[in-house]
Amino acid sequence: MGLISFLKKKFSGKKNETTDKYVVGLEKSKANFSSKLKRLAKRYEKVTEEYYEHLLEILIGADVGVTLTYEIIEATKAEALLNNLTNPEAINDLLVDKMFIGYLKQGEDIVNEIQFVEDGPTVLLVVGVNGSGKTTSIAKLAHRYKKAGKKVLLVAGDTFRAGAVAQLEVWAKRLDVPIVTGRPNADPASVAYDGIAEGKKINADLIIVDTAGRLQTKVNLMAELSKIRRVIGKEIENAPHEVFLIIDATTGQNGVLQAKAFAEATGLTGVVITKMDGTSKGGIILAIRDEIGVPVRFIGLGEKMEDLDEFDLEKYLYGLCLGEDE
Repeated sequence: MGLISFLKKKFSGKKNETTDKYVVGLEKSKANFSSKLKRLAKRYEKVTEEYYEHLLEILIGADVGVTLTYEIIEATKAEALLNNLTNPEAINDLLVDKMFIGYLKQGEDIVNEIQFVEDGPTVLLVVGVNGSGKTTSIAKLAHRYKKAGKKVLLVAGDTFRAGAVAQLEVWAKRLDVPIVTGRPNADPASVAYDGIAEGKKINADLIIVDTAGRLQTKVNLMAELSKIRRVIGKEIENAPHEVFLIIDATTGQNGVLQAKAFAEATGLTGVVITKMDGTSKGGIILAIRDEIGVPVRFIGLGEKMEDLDEFDLEKYLYGLCLGEDE
């Protein structure tokens, strides 16, 4: 059974709140991807080299990324040749199989939820450029884990952006979670230090540390993040335990470039993709995974607090390729 048939059997006609969110949130991306595949298949009786060229254009147009796109096309061609497949719809189904494999090719077991340490606080460092939805994502993560029974502490380490601390303070008050702040333009590492000390004092389960979203000078960014990590690591062994990069899906290939820059500047353990419901180029998830080898851990499919979901590759491909009209 191919992946498309499997997804139809697993999800179609079955009401599920999270699956429905993926379907609705990926409507624009589906229109730009799946609809084009269907129209293309109707134009050809059998697959030709020209057909594969059109597939390549559709994948690149969906922001899957040039390198991964060529890999997917070549893998699709090879299997089609091996099994003597020339039917356009069969080739399109095979293409989705290869997209699935393309995401998983790194080979490691993926656990998307934060894995909490047994003793003391678990520290999550959050990085990303201004405007990526970083503050809102921090609030959504805090809400998610507070709701799960965890004691959450926020640390406002973005001391350079006007309003960043105030914005996080508003969220902390709204969510009824404690927050540690510093003076305007204070050293972010010193704020992180104070945050860790407070987290240990109140027996927090999860400390979420915000950072400044600057990419203009990568050397400064690397130095700043390295210093923050050193300070945190001295106070809690093996911390930060998680480093999440926040990427705005609507930025397309710029988001991929951001991911590469941050991956070089500091070790990442996961990516959070925001505003997925606002883009027509849903392939960015596959591109980022391919470029930096880090899994997408959470996906933003709406504006509500509950609209940050654990990333599910099967539901993502179902929403992107099938959805309600499969």
